[in-house]
Amino acid sequence: MPARLSRSSFSDRLIEETYQRTRRHLIGGAIALGCVVFTGILWYKLIEGWTWVDAAYMAVITLATVGFAEIHPLGDRGRLFTILLILMGVVVIAYILNCFTEALIQGHLQAGIRLGQRRKLMESLTDHYILCGFGRIGRQVAMEFASEAIPCIVVDSDEASIEAAQQLGFITLQGDATQDQVLLQVGVERASCLIAALPSDAENLYTVLSAKTLSPNIRAIARASTEEAVQKLQRGGADVVVSPYITGGKRMAAAALRPQVVDFLDGILTGSDRTVYIEEFLISSEHCPQVGQTLRQAQLRGKSGALILAIRRADNSLIVGPDGGTVLYSGDLVIGIGTSDELRRLNQILGPLHRRYR
Repeated sequence: MPARLSRSSFSDRLIEETYQRTRRHLIGGAIALGCVVFTGILWYKLIEGWTWVDAAYMAVITLATVGFAEIHPLGDRGRLFTILLILMGVVVIAYILNCFTEALIQGHLQAGIRLGQRRKLMESLTDHYILCGFGRIGRQVAMEFASEAIPCIVVDSDEASIEAAQQLGFITLQGDATQDQVLLQVGVERASCLIAALPSDAENLYTVLSAKTLSPNIRAIARASTEEAVQKLQRGGADVVVSPYITGGKRMAAAALRPQVVDFLDGILTGSDRTVYIEEFLISSEHCPQVGQTLRQAQLRGKSGALILAIRRADNSLIVGPDGGTVLYSGDLVIGIGTSDELRRLNQILGPLHRRYR
């Protein structure tokens, strides 16, 4: 894919340059106004011989053109200087007001402030999710994240898609997700997962390759439209590859053959009105005192109320329906089912594992 300038980078740079230019003009105008005031104070103090308070008061009311009378009588030289002071003050104040009004009307200040806030927010995020592509699939993924209160950044090069994501309240960045610069802007090195849901298999492959190069430990999930693309994305480093057509076909077949099972699984895996959840917990010897104990000794079911469905070992072997004699080891991935309160208690027993529950 040929290198090209990111629209996001160009737009952000243009906003930043305009904001900084406007800021420089306003600061320059403020400095010029301060110099005029200070010049007036020095004149009335040193030339006219007034006190510092009288000199400052005269300089301010003169530049403000409020029309007060002179504090002390002025000679011709003093009056000519006062006229010059008024003219300089009017010019400088008019320049400042013009810059400020133009910046407000054209939105330079607001855009610059929003850009700064967005950058600070992105820089503050850790263990967040990066969603590349806000099409039909990306939108559905984003809505699931929203129902789980998962921090998510949406990246898309299409302006209409970005506006749609912003209207739904998502943090967004308009840019080409295949480019390293864009992924670095959304904190790929601090993110826990990247979802490549772009419409092109080639774009998803480039996105996964870029993400894995910048952050080898990030979990990458990619969309594929063909079986060949599934294999290429897996070779490219994607941890999970989902084909909407293959998955959709299997889902329809399962719905026809085992409708109640499918309805049950849908009810606990998706949706915002769930009462039962399935979650996974990674066991670490540093945080989990149950490492080395059997399930019977750990009493996870009795203490939390959650049911342990399966355990995936560090060597990727899967134990389905473990019995009481199954030993817990560091690096095990425990899969449990229960209510949000039960899973929260299970999380507290197994250690601070960065799980979120409503």
